Amino acid sequence: GAARFFLRGNFCLLLTGYLAKQPSLRAILRDPRGCEGLRGLVEEQVRVCRRQVEAMDAVKRGAELAVEECQHQFHSRRWNCSTLQGLQVFGKVTIQGTRESAFIHAISAAGVAFAVTRACSRGELEKCGCDRKIRGVSPEGFQWSGCSDNLSYGIAFSQAFVDNPERSRGISSSRALMNLHNNEAGRKALLAHMKLECKCHGVSGSCEVRTCWKVMPPFRKVGNILKEKFEGATEVHPKRVGSRKLLVPKSSRFKPYTAHDLVYLLASPDFCDRDPRHGVFGTYGRRCNRTSPAMDGCELLCCGRGFHTAQAEVVERCSCKFRWCCSVKCKQCRHLVEVHSCR
Repeated sequence: GAARFFLRGNFCLLLTGYLAKQPSLRAILRDPRGCEGLRGLVEEQVRVCRRQVEAMDAVKRGAELAVEECQHQFHSRRWNCSTLQGLQVFGKVTIQGTRESAFIHAISAAGVAFAVTRACSRGELEKCGCDRKIRGVSPEGFQWSGCSDNLSYGIAFSQAFVDNPERSRGISSSRALMNLHNNEAGRKALLAHMKLECKCHGVSGSCEVRTCWKVMPPFRKVGNILKEKFEGATEVHPKRVGSRKLLVPKSSRFKPYTAHDLVYLLASPDFCDRDPRHGVFGTYGRRCNRTSPAMDGCELLCCGRGFHTAQAEVVERCSCKFRWCCSVKCKQCRHLVEVHSCR
């Protein structure tokens, strides 16, 4: 019914919360109809799940990565990527179509691709392993060998699984076009920053022969890249070009966006005041930095409402001494600090 439709339209906003909160998907998926028990999946996702049950724990890990990274990147912002209880994750309808939603879709799609690729490299999945397509000697003279991360498999899985709810809505929907674009931008942040790792071989490490392989960047780097893309995201609106519907920059002053950029359709709310019906927590009670002029500062984070100051006791290790051999012994020091929180 209506609830099922709501879930389908918000898969990335739900995937990262619902799957990340499951202790393990293995117990659920031992049941032959276990994939049907995962709420919020469209029919094609259930089919992918049935075909690749073993990959679903990697999908869960990708969901956890996305939640953790989102909360790290936005911990000092008014919208701090907090997850709500139950299925409604990252806020409800308020952030749909906004740049916050763009970031969620990008980091979720990247998280699934990253975790599935890592599972391939670790030999956890029967249907994939290392990327052996890169062979021979490179123009720089090193030998391609070792276990290159099979990112093409992880990306293909992410496209098949994460993109499907949007495709099921029909790509004439502006929101679906936006979400599909941002999903792909998240995966491109991974693909564009693959790095080379090499090992030297030869007498006394002379590096006469070098074998190299490609690895994914740390997920923190992907988060940093997508946070930059969030800051420079392009506001777009739908435009009919022949028989196709495209998203074009809303203002002619905006530069054309690329496949690596994030796009959004709607301006964000200010996230200042609590509105549980729309999944906005507000900033009341949030800790702020009294001396910072940035978003974590009390003036901006508290939306001009002012702040409370209180004393809090902090316990830290201090007077540490090295003891032969081989330990470090410390005392515990207590001191008072000022803590500021929004009114």
